[in-house]
This record gives sequence, C-alpha cells and structure tokens, in this order.
Amino acid sequence: MHLPTLLRKARTSAFTRWWMNMALDHMIPFNAPHGFRVRPLVEGGIRVHIPYWRVNRNHIKGIHACAMATAAEMCSGLSLLEQLDPKQYRLIMRSLHMAYHYQAKQPAHATCVPTLEEIQAKAIDPLRTQEAIDFNSTVELHDRSGNHLATGTVTWQVKEWSKVRTKV
Repeated sequence: MHLPTLLRKARTSAFTRWWMNMALDHMIPFNAPHGFRVRPLVEGGIRVHIPYWRVNRNHIKGIHACAMATAAEMCSGLSLLEQLDPKQYRLIMRSLHMAYHYQAKQPAHATCVPTLEEIQAKAIDPLRTQEAIDFNSTVELHDRSGNHLATGTVTWQVKEWSKVRTKV
C-alpha cells in the first residue's frame, strides 16, 4: 500500500476511504478503539473525525484531552506523509504541544493542511544538505458547531531512510 496514492484516491472515492480507514485501524491498533475516521480534504490536507463515544469521553463527559492529542498527532503525521513518501523518509514525533480552548461536548475533528510548497521549503530542500530536520505542523480541532477546541503543534523529525543508523 502506497500511502500518498491511497490518500489521493480517498479524496474522491468513498470505497477507498472506507478501505483506508479499515487498513489504518489494523496498522495502528492503538487508535482503533477511538473510532477515528480519516478524510483527505479535496483542497489538500487531512481531517480526522473524533466520535463522541463513551471511550473518548472523560469524567465530565467531554472528549478526553488525550483523545484529541492522539487525533492531532495522527492528522499531522498523515498530512505530512501525504507529501513525503514513507518509503523514502522516516518520521518520528519529537514533541507534541496542545493548547485547549473549549470543552468538547459533541463530535469533533482535527484538521491539518500543510501546503506542498511549505513541505518542500521546510523539509525536502533542507534534507539535501542536512541529515535530519525538524518539521513543525499545526493542527486545529473544532467541534461540530465550529467551536475551536484546541490547537496542537507537532514537531516531527524527518530523515531519509538511507541516513538512519539503526536497523529496521
């Protein structure tokens, strides 16, 4: 499965989106119980839907902060891998910072829309002269009503697989 191609096809095909979400649940079993659903945006970028399920709620019946952080990480990583071939580049999350603004009491979504130009300028071009780079990605989380729930900043270390020193 070539992830960038799959994400591109999932933009316009409901069947491909369904198949991709089933595959992601299998490949990332930690996220499967959350019921996240990935939807590539037509104009570019990724949206991860967070259902308002019991498993995602905290003790005061809001979506748990950790569920929102996990969705932000997933959204950010997939939006980056949409432009960077995972067979050529390795991504490792270096840091995740969340700022929470509003309590989530209904289904929510995380959205990350890095442009190809941004990824080219901040990741691909610097990797021509550096062994590894840090790429910062911003993810916004909103609920169904449009309330801004949280903002996540995810820092990814990006490195070409040929420069990785540990064995896979």
